[in-house]
Amino acid sequence: MESSRIMKYIHFLKYLNHHRKALFQEFNKCKEVKRLMASEKINTFFQPIVSLEEGKTFGFEILNRPVKTLLFPTTDKFYEYVGRSNEVFMVDRFIRNLALERYAKQIKNTQKRSEQLIFLNIQPQVLADPHYQRGITLELLAKHHLSPKQIVLELTEKEAVMNYHQFEKIIEHYRQQGFRIAVDDAGTGYNSLQTLLYLKPEFMKIDKSLIRNICEHPEKQYLVELLLGFASQSETKVIAEGIETTSELNFLRTLGVHLGQGYALGKPKEELCNGQVPMVNHQLSNVLA
Repeated sequence: MESSRIMKYIHFLKYLNHHRKALFQEFNKCKEVKRLMASEKINTFFQPIVSLEEGKTFGFEILNRPVKTLLFPTTDKFYEYVGRSNEVFMVDRFIRNLALERYAKQIKNTQKRSEQLIFLNIQPQVLADPHYQRGITLELLAKHHLSPKQIVLELTEKEAVMNYHQFEKIIEHYRQQGFRIAVDDAGTGYNSLQTLLYLKPEFMKIDKSLIRNICEHPEKQYLVELLLGFASQSETKVIAEGIETTSELNFLRTLGVHLGQGYALGKPKEELCNGQVPMVNHQLSNVLA
């Protein structure tokens, strides 16, 4: 019995020795995340989502990007770590509260923005967390005098949905509270297509890989047309992401894409446009004329 315990201890020491670098790296990353939050080293940007038919700002996606560090040289690296860590719920709540607080400060005493929607990125496993289902998200909104009807929960595909029947019930719970749902990166993977079928989101965002130079690629055009057909049947609005050129913009409008987002329409900025239709929309009106 004693020898068995000793062997287990030896194996554990060998495991630690073998994985010490990785474990030390994970420990440092956890500390770095907490340091970034404690010092609020998270930059918040607002990127307009524009109606391609009317040329008006329909809403804003809120983007939260940590400052670059040695451990997290890119935003993707930061969120990849957070998504698989035990800190995902804590980080998500902190970042969402920070983003809503910054948004609320900018729209204070500005009535013209009350009807514009806010798109918040969220990982599927966070929505399934019982704390959120018990009303933490509503508490955050109430704190900043915002309504669930203004909020679109944008599901990222960084974490796959494993149980669609269970997740469908979770989504319905949020819809009953007034939230709307968007699926990100539609058309780029099996999981995103399954998500569209089961969740029937109010919005689907077509990934920029399908939008890039779409006027020159018939296969991209065909796939976008298929997604538009599905959207028509399910009463879903289509948002084309990553629009960078006038030719892409004109072609997407010809196809009948409802909404657009990208540098051609407006870059992410740390400040909103003081309750006025952004200048990019006046430019858009000329492009669409």
